[in-house]
Amino acid sequence: MLTAFIIILAHFVADFLLQTDKMALNKSKSNYWLTMHVLAYTAGMALFTVYMVVFEAQNWLLAAKWLGINACLHWLTDFNTSRLTSILWQRGQRHWFFVAIGFDQVVHYACLMGTYAWLTT
Repeated sequence: MLTAFIIILAHFVADFLLQTDKMALNKSKSNYWLTMHVLAYTAGMALFTVYMVVFEAQNWLLAAKWLGINACLHWLTDFNTSRLTSILWQRGQRHWFFVAIGFDQVVHYACLMGTYAWLTT
């Protein structure tokens, strides 16, 4: 249970606090800014891999695999959801804009938890 909480907290910090305005505003129309966001996100999530190794006795290779897989999954997810939210916002469909953001987060959590469970069992 503690690991799940730490994954969620690490994701919040990496996905929101480490994302600049420029990244947030441009990732829906520029793969450069999307990639910059994912690199910042991955750097933040790298701190969690230290937790995995030090406090959960996971090996570095497993932690690196988890990080790399989730970096790719994060890029693919945000590629699609950022474009969707941009369209919804432009159309003034605020309710569906926020639904899409919520869905984006559910996909991220499923990826993070699913890959963690897969790699650690």
